[in-house]
Amino acid sequence: MEVTNLNTAERDLRLEMLNSLLTTPHRKLEQVKEIHDLIIELDPIFYGHLAIWYQHNGDVRDHKEVFVSYLLTSSLTEHRDAGFMMLQEFPPYQVARVVDFMKQTLGKLPRSAKTAVTRYLKVREKNPTQFDRAVLRAKNAMKHLYASLHIKPSERANAILFHEQPPEGSPLAALKQLAKAETATDQARMIVEYDIPYTVAVGAVKQITPTVLVALINSMTPQEVINNLKSLKTKGAMDHPEVKQLIDSKLEEAKKSNRVSAFKAKVASDVVELDSETVARLEQVTNEQVKKRGTITRATALLVDKSGSMQQAIEAGKQVAALISGITEAELFVYAFDTIPYPVTTIGKELSDWEKAFQNINAGGGTSIGTALEMMRRKKQIVDQIILVTDEGENAAPYFTEVYKTYSREFGVMPNVVIIRVDTNFDWVERQLKQEHLPVETFTFAGDYYSLPNLVPLLSRPSRLELLMEIMELPLPVRKDK
Repeated sequence: MEVTNLNTAERDLRLEMLNSLLTTPHRKLEQVKEIHDLIIELDPIFYGHLAIWYQHNGDVRDHKEVFVSYLLTSSLTEHRDAGFMMLQEFPPYQVARVVDFMKQTLGKLPRSAKTAVTRYLKVREKNPTQFDRAVLRAKNAMKHLYASLHIKPSERANAILFHEQPPEGSPLAALKQLAKAETATDQARMIVEYDIPYTVAVGAVKQITPTVLVALINSMTPQEVINNLKSLKTKGAMDHPEVKQLIDSKLEEAKKSNRVSAFKAKVASDVVELDSETVARLEQVTNEQVKKRGTITRATALLVDKSGSMQQAIEAGKQVAALISGITEAELFVYAFDTIPYPVTTIGKELSDWEKAFQNINAGGGTSIGTALEMMRRKKQIVDQIILVTDEGENAAPYFTEVYKTYSREFGVMPNVVIIRVDTNFDWVERQLKQEHLPVETFTFAGDYYSLPNLVPLLSRPSRLELLMEIMELPLPVRKDK
């Protein structure tokens, strides 16, 4: 038992927590439970501040839900109060997932957590417009919250949710009439007048005309347009000039919106066959959203493993290059490597530019991670941080740690090393650097590009300490009713 406790104490749990944010559970929230259990027990103060920081800076909804679940079930009053306030900002489907996670995975749902959900529902009941919008978008989730927690709905809420009797003149009543509308003009009018969401309206409208599409897109947020590009394309939205222009305007809004996921635009451009102009707009959305995370002011090297079976590292390297090149104000050097280095250069900073730059880089050969840094040493390319995208399976000289020590002595610098570990569980380079007391941080990348923007705060701060201090400075929200 003593050995286990010692090993746990020696682990850098704060770094492991940040590392866990680079994985997306895809609704399998139990996959991140272990690290949350450890850090809330051993460093509850940091955990609370990290939860607030991620609520404002994170992209992955699964992590946000887990944070709130742990805060609501914490033994600390300030945690429960913070979770109470944070829950009020969630859409209904996320509140339902938080409740299920607390009950099914954590095995508890404190009275204060039920109070938080009750407050959430009662606030919406008092605002009929807000309540109707919530039901339009997440009817099943709203019913689940009332039923699973035995919360008594108001008379109006009960009629809408459990008796299918929405009041006349409400958006919910209008939805029932939408399918009966005789003309596209009438349908468009109802969609606009009652602000019926796209995903709901498309199921009620029998024929999607350009007029209806304009009404639907007008009612969508920029994020909803991005999420539904495939559906919009299928319904002919890209073939009608006026509708296409409206989509373009929504994508322009997405660049500045604070409610757009940085990499969802990139994923949308991958899964939908779009024209080059729209793909370029989506890349611009990604770039602008990433810029909000921070600016890299330190000279940086990105070294990408192209040895045998490292195709995933190459793909991740392209994404990281596109991610950081647009926010790097200092020099950026990019190399691929097997047992020799391959400089990778591009004029542009878009993902398409990096795709072109990497197009002839193919996986194959042995692994000498130090070879790229040795090339930089000879060219006197001095950097303050080095990003390695690799499985750490180094099997040929020059070895990275040895070259690093020479590089450091020669130029009088000690670059921070960030390892983005892909494909396997080797830790060779990390262990070698730690044995020499050299600065290294490791993040495991599981292939989900949604999570890569979480690297930006680390890369854009002078040190991990500064990032941790920034997190600790964020105040926990306080319940307003206390």
